[in-house]
Amino acid sequence: MRYDLVIFDNDGVLVDSEPVANTILAAYLTELGHPTTYEESLRDYMGAAVHRVHDLVRERTGQELPADFDHTLHSRTFAAFEEHLQPIKGAVEVLELLVAEGVPYCVASSGSHERIRVAHRRTGMDEWFEEEWIFSADDVDKGKPAPDLFLHAARSMGVAPHRCAVVEDSARGVEAAVAAGMDVFAFTSMTPRDRMPGATAYFGEMSELPRLLA
Repeated sequence: MRYDLVIFDNDGVLVDSEPVANTILAAYLTELGHPTTYEESLRDYMGAAVHRVHDLVRERTGQELPADFDHTLHSRTFAAFEEHLQPIKGAVEVLELLVAEGVPYCVASSGSHERIRVAHRRTGMDEWFEEEWIFSADDVDKGKPAPDLFLHAARSMGVAPHRCAVVEDSARGVEAAVAAGMDVFAFTSMTPRDRMPGATAYFGEMSELPRLLA
């Protein structure tokens, strides 16, 4: 293994949450009078923290979302997670390999700490991550595509940025990793490679990742 730390995005990389979460988000925005398709939700919000939803709605309509928007969105999303959420196929096998080789790893997600914990409990990922290995956009002033979250994770784990590999599945995440000076491996299961420029390499199945990291 040529890296001292592997930093995983969470949604769409470890847990298959993007279809569930974006279905809920698109439906809720539409319900509030901001018609949004599932495809538009993926395009506009995948890989971003929830404040981006507020920012784009305000920018496009001049309107504010309800004060309880975040609470309601999270409640609906977490309920759907409990019913539908699954781990990404092959993700556990990658973690098993990293453990066997003694390579540290962590999560750096645009989701809240609560969202990460709910998703990990539902999918069994909580068995693989200590609390101090979990980093959220809640922890920094600027989320992805700014590099702050990845730099915070590397600093907290005691590893220089250039010795880190990031595993991402969104354009904003790839941009953030590149800005942080890290190699980034882009998972193309939901986002085409041409929408994630600048990645070190691209892969479509988790089984391909160990070879790229080696």
